Amino acid sequence: MRPLFIDSTGKLRYIWRAFTFFALGTWLLFPLIEHLVVLVAKPLHVRPGLSPDFIALNDSADLVVAFVCTGIFALYEHRRMDSYGLLLHQAFGRRTFEGAISGIVATAAVAVGMIVLGGMHINGFSATGGSVAVWAFAWLGANILIGLSEELWWRSYLQQTLWKSIGFWPASIVIATLFTADHYFFKTGENVWDVITLMSLSLLLSYSVLRTGTLWFAVGFHAAFDYMQLFVIGTPNGFRLPVGRLLDVRFDGPAWLTGGALGTEASFLMYPVIAALCLYVRWRYRASTPLLA
Repeated sequence: MRPLFIDSTGKLRYIWRAFTFFALGTWLLFPLIEHLVVLVAKPLHVRPGLSPDFIALNDSADLVVAFVCTGIFALYEHRRMDSYGLLLHQAFGRRTFEGAISGIVATAAVAVGMIVLGGMHINGFSATGGSVAVWAFAWLGANILIGLSEELWWRSYLQQTLWKSIGFWPASIVIATLFTADHYFFKTGENVWDVITLMSLSLLLSYSVLRTGTLWFAVGFHAAFDYMQLFVIGTPNGFRLPVGRLLDVRFDGPAWLTGGALGTEASFLMYPVIAALCLYVRWRYRASTPLLA
């Protein structure tokens, strides 16, 4: 049985490294840190909800788990922690900025489409005065944590190790399925249309890794995409409205247009936008830097 688990170098085969990474985080560390989050939230008066403080606390905890798991396997493989697509000298550089612009444009395009088709009406501002800047920075920090924690967990060590084992597209499909399942089973109001969006977005971000040779584009896109939805537009997400959103928006019309309880993310308008982004990534990044060592 040894050759089934151990390769010619005497180490675990890549498929088992990926499985162990996922199992360690999912079934041991994430449950443990969830209890710590509950303990920390009480004295800080952070209540569960769609608010920047609650999201920041949860995603900081998720980031710790992703760091610990990645660090363990980086030691095992005698590599730097940032060598799995998130090189420190590239942090928040050109690729991150390009990803952020793409996320902003994508969300804005869906919003404009809804307005033109009569599915979205802007009544004015929800936050005014000095509170606007406070909420803007709070949501920015929260969404940067979302982008970092989720991309480090899903598309750094885990995807790249699967990539070495079963190939890029099979690995990307596995990651997209797991990523979608994580949202589907733990977020209220999920439906098949949002599943299609989540699968498509995950595959897009994986494709960006292949074309750019870095995860920083995906981090920028992920953070900006969520920032536009949660703070700027203030779209509902699982029947909940974001606390401290910028715009006071009313959604009218069928769920296929507005996304219903899931907001702009589940709108049919997302599909042509994601397709256009895939074409853009293919055109813009024709010569990628090899990512796998």
